[in-house]
Amino acid sequence: MKNITLFLIALQISQIIFSQEIIKLPHENKTELVWQGGEKSTYSEQWQTELISNVSTPTLQIFRPAPSLNTGASVVIAPGGGLRVLSINSEGVDVAKWLNTKGITAFVLKYRLLPESDSALPNETEDHQNTSSNMTKKVAKVLELATSDGLNAMSYVKNNAKALGIDRNKIGFMGFSAGGAVTMGVTFNYTKTNRPDFIVPVYPWMTVLGTYSVPQDAPPMLIICASDDQYDLAHESVDLYSAWSKLGKSAALHMYSKGGHGFGMKTQDLPSDNWISRFYEWTLAEKIVVPAQQP
Repeated sequence: MKNITLFLIALQISQIIFSQEIIKLPHENKTELVWQGGEKSTYSEQWQTELISNVSTPTLQIFRPAPSLNTGASVVIAPGGGLRVLSINSEGVDVAKWLNTKGITAFVLKYRLLPESDSALPNETEDHQNTSSNMTKKVAKVLELATSDGLNAMSYVKNNAKALGIDRNKIGFMGFSAGGAVTMGVTFNYTKTNRPDFIVPVYPWMTVLGTYSVPQDAPPMLIICASDDQYDLAHESVDLYSAWSKLGKSAALHMYSKGGHGFGMKTQDLPSDNWISRFYEWTLAEKIVVPAQQP
């Protein structure tokens, strides 16, 4: 009995160690943005989650499934937050842990954000209400850096696929809101060596990207959004779907009547609570995920 207890403790410790693998990504800064101090963490009562701000060094946190479940598929996850904060749990860690239960390896990306000089939580609501003017000008400076971080994340995962125990041809990119902008920034700027094999923009913030063109070898895409998104991202999602569909590219869209903005992995007792199950079903239909054979 004692040996079994020790084994279980050791197993739990090993799982914690695996879930905390953090990789620093290469990066450079050709803008005038300057960060002071390190990352800041604040709990938002409004969002009911932890928010990370003042990210100046991009990192990937690796979450691995149990070896017996590993399907070889993987996803880089970019949380949202207006390019000022990261909703690190609801749109990052919680997503990664759920994917692990389906045998999917996940990489939570902390991409660079606008510098914050103090620990005060940025007024996300106010900023989003001004996306067409002041806020767009501010975030444009950091969006290029965040997109570069996303591309470097894809390069790292592709180049280290064998060591990570994943299939180099089944690596996707998923992003929420501003992370959706990063997802599409990656999609519009990839090369042959860091192209995502599939993309999942979740209520993506598209206006910050300006005009765009669908790549000739555009990856399969699944868009998730809610019609009652308070920042009117539903119409942007429909336009994005139409752009892919009109050119005959593989695209799917799940538009929920209710869900609001930023639902992530939160429970609201709405059909949108189950969006991630719809994502998993899509990966099965697209042959991205083939469940591991159980002994």
